[in-house]
Amino acid sequence: MAAQTTAAHRSFTFLHVAIALQASAVFFQAVTAGLLLSTSHGEALHGAGARVMYGASMLYVLAAILAWRPGGGPARPIAYASGFLVLASVQVVLGIAHVPSLHVPLGVLMFGLSVLALGQALSARRRERPGAR
Repeated sequence: MAAQTTAAHRSFTFLHVAIALQASAVFFQAVTAGLLLSTSHGEALHGAGARVMYGASMLYVLAAILAWRPGGGPARPIAYASGFLVLASVQVVLGIAHVPSLHVPLGVLMFGLSVLALGQALSARRRERPGAR
């Protein structure tokens, strides 16, 4: 029983790290979008950040699957992570196609969703800790 709890706890922590990484990557994208408008190296930073953000979205899907499988947790985070990966894919396509009228609002939506997911994961973690209020 203790080994199962430890494995579930480890996966749950990995899920938190993945969500935090994804939220940080989306925030970095927002910052580099501003740099894109004001500096010459902003495009390179935004392009590199896009790759990191997409990788973080894939890591989020993997972490959600791993948290669900061994620990028997809910499958809902897998749906959230998969949905975010779809949004990230659309975002990349819109960015490559230079469609800022859709790329920018979708980026704002993705930032809001990633902050919401991070907040929900952290509040769930706080509720599950012994002695948490």
